Amino acid sequence: MINHLTTDVSNGVQTVRFDRMEAENALTSAMCEAAADAVAFGESSSRVRAILLVGTPGLFTSGHDRLELERFARDGSFGQSVLRLSKTLATIDKPVIAAVDGPVFGFGTTLLLLCDYVVASEWASFAAPFVDIGLTPDAGASLLAPRLLGYHRAFGLLVMGDHFDARQAREAGLVNRVVPPEEVESAGQDAAYSLAAKPPEAVRAVRRLMRGERREVAQRIDQEAASFTELLKSPAARDALQAYIDQQR
Repeated sequence: MINHLTTDVSNGVQTVRFDRMEAENALTSAMCEAAADAVAFGESSSRVRAILLVGTPGLFTSGHDRLELERFARDGSFGQSVLRLSKTLATIDKPVIAAVDGPVFGFGTTLLLLCDYVVASEWASFAAPFVDIGLTPDAGASLLAPRLLGYHRAFGLLVMGDHFDARQAREAGLVNRVVPPEEVESAGQDAAYSLAAKPPEAVRAVRRLMRGERREVAQRIDQEAASFTELLKSPAARDALQAYIDQQR
């Protein structure tokens, strides 16, 4: 395992696994870089037709690592590795599936908006209260969440700090399928294998038509990062972020 991330390719599916259980699979810069590398490899490899993102039993990812957030606050800018992972997922042609178990927070939730199909366990829950911690959304969520969930649900998730359980996430359109916890990874694999068995050119063509212009999402990711940097010039925003970081210690 390198940088708390493992990868495997089998039957046309590349599995990318977040594996940092001692820290609730919180994503470091190194993990984001490794994940971006893995996804880029999957996009370029003729052996890969679909990409599956998974965590460990009971944990997908809790989002940004606390020390990473401290560095963002100290430097007054967003991490480049986070931008690279987000843009890589936003611009590839091959489909991405996520299998999600347990609580998902912040960047873990917004990453799902960049996926094509999401399987969640009955124990999964989703939150992205960026405003509460003095941040703006990431991963293009300010563009994608209103499109996928509708404006009011997206406002509840990203601004009001609403928490969705698995049933609510499915009703909102964030999740495609809800299964028992012991079945979540196998259900994600089944979906990925099903995709990998379909004619790849047709899958990619339909996906491109459905997702639209990829540059728009990449530009929004940059705009969100610029807004984040601008916010950190405000003492109130820095205080809110620091208060959240202190709670995580």
